[in-house]
Amino acid sequence: MGVRVSDAKTIAREWVYEEASSLPGFCGAYFAGSINWYADDAILPASSDLDLALVFESESQVGERSKFLRHGVLIEVTRFSVEQLRSPERVLGNYHLASAFRTPSIILDPTGHLTALQSGVARDFAKRDWVRQRCADVRRRILDMLDLLPQAPGLYERVVGWLFPTGQTTHMLLMAGLRNPTVRKRYVAVRELLIEYGQFELYEELLELLGCARMDRARVEHHLASVTGAFDAAKIVMKSPFPFGADLTEKSRPIAIGGSQELIEAGLHREAVFWLVATYARCEKVLSTDAPAMAQEFEGGYRDLLLDLGIGSFADMQRQADRVRSMLERVGQVSEAIIAPNSEITD
Repeated sequence: MGVRVSDAKTIAREWVYEEASSLPGFCGAYFAGSINWYADDAILPASSDLDLALVFESESQVGERSKFLRHGVLIEVTRFSVEQLRSPERVLGNYHLASAFRTPSIILDPTGHLTALQSGVARDFAKRDWVRQRCADVRRRILDMLDLLPQAPGLYERVVGWLFPTGQTTHMLLMAGLRNPTVRKRYVAVRELLIEYGQFELYEELLELLGCARMDRARVEHHLASVTGAFDAAKIVMKSPFPFGADLTEKSRPIAIGGSQELIEAGLHREAVFWLVATYARCEKVLSTDAPAMAQEFEGGYRDLLLDLGIGSFADMQRQADRVRSMLERVGQVSEAIIAPNSEITD
């Protein structure tokens, strides 16, 4: 059982006031991610963290994400520079940034810049041109990542280089629907959106792109058991710095493992596959780097998961990537079909 959203926000604010505000170059803080989409009286699930964004004067003060527990709330901190948030126009066209400013989200703003920024973004967030620009931003990122796939140096980089742009097809649609571009539950969110707009036939095609459209619950549970073993090993042996390291710790287990179990138990086993693959890939990267002998113990389960997604070789992965490229026109058409009747979107 999680804590009330309003209480979780209070806990996060206190940390910002007491600790973050005294960091060198600190310029402000705001709530990001799914917390901005919950009602204050809702319960923050145990399988969710609270995203905080800290803003600093210089790009040199922007580091890796971090996670920590405070009074029962798992807080994830991402750092940005003022330059990244320089103007409403710069934020409005960036699909990763814009959603955090659609509603009041500012925690601390010594200079007043973030408050003015939030006001400007909120004013124009639902304007048709900006909605389309954010959809185009997603499309551009998908193609950029897929174009880099042939240069990926190892299995982890190849899997991530295929998986994330494949999953970003959901974000293009979520942007069209003015929805939260959630990470772990992206397929759940886009399923709900497509049902609402009478476009559900596309959903099965999106799952086909990922390779899990016909995967049954028992098979997903089998893969979750394999991922769990790899996770429990990786969190112990991890010594090297990894950009995703904060996601492979005991305090992150309710999200990495519990979140997938939660989806399976809700009858959304196919929707759990994206995060299972991401987590397994990260675990294998840690194990192969910091405990190569142990990595062999879990490699078979990893390969089985990829095989179930239709990926037995790099050539298979490239074919899947080509299918994603081919699907973008259709995703764009459905995005327009979502934008057109949406009464929230204005000219």
